[in-house]
Amino acid sequence: MRAIRYDRYGPPEVLRSVHVPEPVAERGQVVVRVRAAGVHPVELHVRAGKLRRVLREPLPRGLGGDFTGVIEAVGDGVDPGRAGEEVWGVLPHLRVGSTAERVAVPAHLVTPAPTTIGLTEAAALPAAGTTVLRALTEKVTIGAGTALLVRGAAGGVGVLAVQLGRALGAHVTALARAEHLGLVTALGADLALDYRTTEPAGLGPFDVVLDLVGSGIGAYRRSLKPGGRLIALALDPDRLVRSVVSTLRPGIVTFTNDPGTAELDALARAVDDGLLRPVVADVLPMAAASRAHHRLAQGGVAGRIVLDPRADLTPPGAEA
Repeated sequence: MRAIRYDRYGPPEVLRSVHVPEPVAERGQVVVRVRAAGVHPVELHVRAGKLRRVLREPLPRGLGGDFTGVIEAVGDGVDPGRAGEEVWGVLPHLRVGSTAERVAVPAHLVTPAPTTIGLTEAAALPAAGTTVLRALTEKVTIGAGTALLVRGAAGGVGVLAVQLGRALGAHVTALARAEHLGLVTALGADLALDYRTTEPAGLGPFDVVLDLVGSGIGAYRRSLKPGGRLIALALDPDRLVRSVVSTLRPGIVTFTNDPGTAELDALARAVDDGLLRPVVADVLPMAAASRAHHRLAQGGVAGRIVLDPRADLTPPGAEA
């Protein structure tokens, strides 16, 4: 089968579409034929080698931590009736490789996909959506009148945070690029501001700040009300140690998302109930992974880019 791999750190051009052995469903696993897989901004830093001290998985390495598709095969201990099921899921924690034609995954990390949207659209959601649900329903309490600031509101996680914050009754302030202010307003932001012309000192006070940028979080921490919380979901890869240390201050909450069946099912309900909808910036062939990384590096991508293996006609070994 075809998959995206890279065998050295470097620019997007290190990504290649190659042939790899097809996965086999071992005990407790399912094999999913992938319909689409999301492209995540953190992958750019991993690919460039900026997080090599944190992620120990050796090279060569794949891309993608979540996916949608159809179950093709099941291993021992898994209900045979699941074959043919339309699903979405995530790979085990800190594992990558879902940007491929097929993927073998523990069955508990693969659940029925939402029924109100297509599988391609849904690929923008599993990792980002479960992160947002955990952040705004478990790590803090959001309710009517909660003052919520979403920093990075037009990204793949931010567009969902704006929607969920609004659904929970919060007053949502969104920071994004000027060209995306209309989008985040349409998604539910009460106030949408251009982050390039808005100083954090003039904002707030907020009950909750959801930071999806990673740099300069000290200034946004100072915009909290007494007892408020800043949820730091991004690190500055160019100043990794300083960034980590900054998250240890009082009032700052961090966590690593590791969803399972319950979280994926809750996300599907939120989608089918109309609380969340994906924002797909573009659908590209899997072989265009390097183009997707270039676009993310340039900035200005609203929502999530997803890759479709079915459209991959690139010869094995060609640049992705």
